[in-house]
Parts: sequence; structure tokens; C-alpha cells
Amino acid sequence: MKNIATALVKAQKEFAPALKTATNPHFRSKYVDLASCVESVIDALNANGIFLFQTTSEHPDGIVCETSFLHESGERLDCGKLFFPAPKHDPQGFMSCLTYIRRASLMAATGQAPEDDDGNAGSKPVKANHNLMQDHLATIQESQTVEALQDAFKDAYKAAGNDKEWLTAVTAAKDMMKRKLG
Repeated sequence: MKNIATALVKAQKEFAPALKTATNPHFRSKYVDLASCVESVIDALNANGIFLFQTTSEHPDGIVCETSFLHESGERLDCGKLFFPAPKHDPQGFMSCLTYIRRASLMAATGQAPEDDDGNAGSKPVKANHNLMQDHLATIQESQTVEALQDAFKDAYKAAGNDKEWLTAVTAAKDMMKRKLG
């Protein structure tokens, strides 16, 4: 387990924040969707020789899911099975359950927590310093490698605090550079 453990520690240092980019129309609130969870860890995992996969099992009342990591050395880490009951026993109910459980399993396996998970930061609006944020955006846009981009994004994201305008700008700049860098 030495190879996979070492690679996972390196990868975790490179994880991006799991961003609340999806909107729940019923509660008009933002949440971290499955795609955001995967996006925040997949590049760091792959760069460190780790393949992420999730297996699901049949259960008459819901879904069983397990997140696993396979290192290029052949070492494998299974992170434990998780069960969620399906809210409805129809295709939509099971698909909804599948999305929730995959997200929860991945977040638990990677140690992720969505930004402002406790709700406290959102109750105190803080405006980020305009000049500082411009500097962070420039650093993102000048990134020459994926690693430099990840570092610049983490710093900018942290500096933005809970200023939604800057969080959006920082995320858009990161996404644009990520496409450029390939």
C-alpha cells in the first residue's frame, strides 16, 4: 500500500475546492453536484497515477456504492460501501439516489467538503479586495502548467472569500485556462 498511499497524499495536496455551482430549484440554493466533485479531484488523482472508480450494487430499497482508487503500481484502495435508500422506487428515484450516493461516497473518500459547508460564511457577506483579486486573476491567466493553475486557483478562491462575483470570475478564469493548457 506504500505506492498508493504516497500518491494519494500528493494528489490530495492538489485537490481543488468542490464548488457549489448547481442550483436546487425547490429551495433556490446552491449545492455541489457530482460533476463538480469529480472535477475537483480527477486531475490531481490522474496526475499522481491514480484511477478513480465507483462500483454500485443492487439493493431492493436503494443503492450501494463504493469509491475505489487503483494506482498504476497495481495497488488498490477500496473506501467502504455506503447505502442510500431510494426516495421512490421508479427509475427517476433510483437515478436520483445514484447521483446522491456517488457524490457522498466520493466526498467521503477524498476528504472533500463543499465551500461554506457549515453555512456560517454565507451569513456574513464579505467583499473581496478588488486589486488583490485582479492580481489573482492575472496569476491564473499567466499559468504555464496545470500545477501552477491549480495553485493559483486555490489561492484566488481562498482570497475571494464568499464574494460570489469574484468566485464566479475566478472559476471562469480557471476553466478557460484549463481548456488552454489541455
